[in-house]
Amino acid sequence: MATEIHRDAWGIPHLRADSAAELAHAQGLVTARDRAWQLEVERHRAQGTSASFLGRSALAWDRFARRARLDDTARRCFTELERRDPETADWVRAYAGGVNAGLAEGADAAPEFARTHLTPGPWHPWTPLGVWLATHILFAGFPAKLWREQVAAHLGADAIGLFAADGPGTSGSNGWLVSGERTVTGQPVIAGDPHRWIEDPGVYQQIHLSCPEFDVVGLAVPGVPGIAHFGHTGTVAWAITNAMADYQDLYRERLRRTGAGVEALGPDGVWHRAARHTEIVEVAGEEPVEVEVLETDRGPVVIGGPEGLDGDPVDLVGPAGLAEAADPAPSRPAPDGPAGQSAPAAFADPVDPDSTPLAITLRYPPRVTGDLGFGALLPLLRARRVADVDRAFDRWAEPVNVVQAADTEGGVLHRVAGWVPLRAEANRLRVVPAWEPGHEWHGRQETPRAGLTDGVAVMANQRGPAGPLGVEFAPPHRHDRIAALLAGRERWSAADMPAIHTDTHLASASALLDHLRTLDALTPEASALRDRLLAWDRRMDADSADAALYSAVRGAVVRQLAAHPAFAALAAPPAYPELFRPWLALLPRVGFALEHLLRAEELHGIDRPSAVRAAVEEVAARPPAGVWGDTHRLAPWRALEPQTPYDEPGLSGDHDCVLCTSGVPGLTDRAARGPAARYVWDLARREDSRWVVPLGASGVPGSPHHRDQLPLWLAGDLVPVVTDWALLKKETDV
Repeated sequence: MATEIHRDAWGIPHLRADSAAELAHAQGLVTARDRAWQLEVERHRAQGTSASFLGRSALAWDRFARRARLDDTARRCFTELERRDPETADWVRAYAGGVNAGLAEGADAAPEFARTHLTPGPWHPWTPLGVWLATHILFAGFPAKLWREQVAAHLGADAIGLFAADGPGTSGSNGWLVSGERTVTGQPVIAGDPHRWIEDPGVYQQIHLSCPEFDVVGLAVPGVPGIAHFGHTGTVAWAITNAMADYQDLYRERLRRTGAGVEALGPDGVWHRAARHTEIVEVAGEEPVEVEVLETDRGPVVIGGPEGLDGDPVDLVGPAGLAEAADPAPSRPAPDGPAGQSAPAAFADPVDPDSTPLAITLRYPPRVTGDLGFGALLPLLRARRVADVDRAFDRWAEPVNVVQAADTEGGVLHRVAGWVPLRAEANRLRVVPAWEPGHEWHGRQETPRAGLTDGVAVMANQRGPAGPLGVEFAPPHRHDRIAALLAGRERWSAADMPAIHTDTHLASASALLDHLRTLDALTPEASALRDRLLAWDRRMDADSADAALYSAVRGAVVRQLAAHPAFAALAAPPAYPELFRPWLALLPRVGFALEHLLRAEELHGIDRPSAVRAAVEEVAARPPAGVWGDTHRLAPWRALEPQTPYDEPGLSGDHDCVLCTSGVPGLTDRAARGPAARYVWDLARREDSRWVVPLGASGVPGSPHHRDQLPLWLAGDLVPVVTDWALLKKETDV
């Protein structure tokens, strides 16, 4: 048969073809037609060329992408894929060919190309690998090690645990598996929602892929073939959450220039030649930027150079000569930000001031191994049972995830998958000296497995099966709430799951409310505010005035603590590139660590009752006039803002709610992060499965399917998963 493209009522593409390769070509084609602008942005980000049409706001990312060797690593990984797994390499090549076949039509429909005078460029076979790498390079949150160094240097190593919290950029998820013994059908149900930056177009693409070998529905990553994270084949389904593992290392490097280039001091006490070249980054409307790219035996230099950390300006190359530029605003939120969750068990003291680092290198698994884990993608599509999924995830590399899977024969799976290096404990906790022995990698760690408890497994980025692989994990609130809700009923159905998706109870409010309870001698207005909050049901509903009051008090407390002289040394970030500043900003750190800071036995002499009292009086004098949803509004990231801004809706939820919609306490209530999709996989009958994304299937503004799922996403409703071809509308043959 000819390759066919069908659509359901929501514009979701359903594709069928005679072979996996033809299907991959069709997936690339339909993705280019639906999301050409998104694909063009991702291609440029992977190459470090996005400033060429987005301007200075994208320069910080491009500099990092060049220095971290993202495009070169993608090329290396594709070369290795061709050698190790030529079938998968050809499959990826077919996808890239499909993208190229659909780009012109997609670009004609996308207004952003005309606005930026941009012509879409060609996709190479390694481009999907570059997109995957660029999307996930910051998932492990390696810049958190820079923050730990700052805290240890200025407040002492014992203070690091005070700031351990699930940060504003952490890419997490909720996921739960209910075995057949706990469902009304006797077959398992898997449900959850990945928490990422909400982007327009969305970071997940609902899709149906069918050929004689397999028939799979799931959430694809635009620009990448197959269905990696969340899929249902009819007889087996799988889903993932971020394992919060630590698998990237930072090394302090001593560098020196010589007549022949740049050398780095190795752990053997010998100076070794570092690879060096320069690249030019084009910047729309400005002079180009020259970037020095260095790589030692540990990895690429991402901070500083032979002249030290202060030698990391933005150098403009052109007729005007060299000039230091102002710090650009970030063009896109970092996929991961301040990680953290519980205090590290131990932390070495910072390096002696006499050993001030001259540069910092990044060592990350794909750069070392030449493997991004793409060898897992085809086996996942072909999976029929849990054992097949398990074997596929043995080949998984990047990022490190917790996997949950179940099949129609009662099989269940709960494991960690990914490439975590074996190395010294110090590597996981801090930036380690490259010139000292003992910080090398010694192969790959075994990934842990776990079972179910009372027929249920819940993962919400807490310290669970991945505990031995990480340093800081999410607070247990989302996990504990989901587990408690599931325990409250003996039997569950797929239709019951949205009630868990949308739960708004905020357990982390207890720390602040406990402080409020002890306050006395307040003004009458502040006393009334305190009593009202103590009677509050702790639900962060969009229509709740009490939730708005709580958020206002919380924000005021955060600002009080962040402004205290005890933390003054942390207020000014070090001279690192702008990209790393979200991990080093004090106010967000205080905001997301508030629970720890309020409950610590002692807080560097800070009078916390006085800070809370001042915050309550401040809010009582100027209380918010409306409800939580008035300020807690959706704030999607777009590479190019629309000429006519959308009136984005108010949201329920908060950072530690199961309905995880996150602003930055003390800074803004606007929610840039939240459920990037929701899914319910029913193993009894795939047609009873459900899914939804925040906006829609199309990335084209003005399309009827650009934002048509938003009302359902807001209400907690889900779109039916359609697999009956007779119920679909055929769009075209390819």
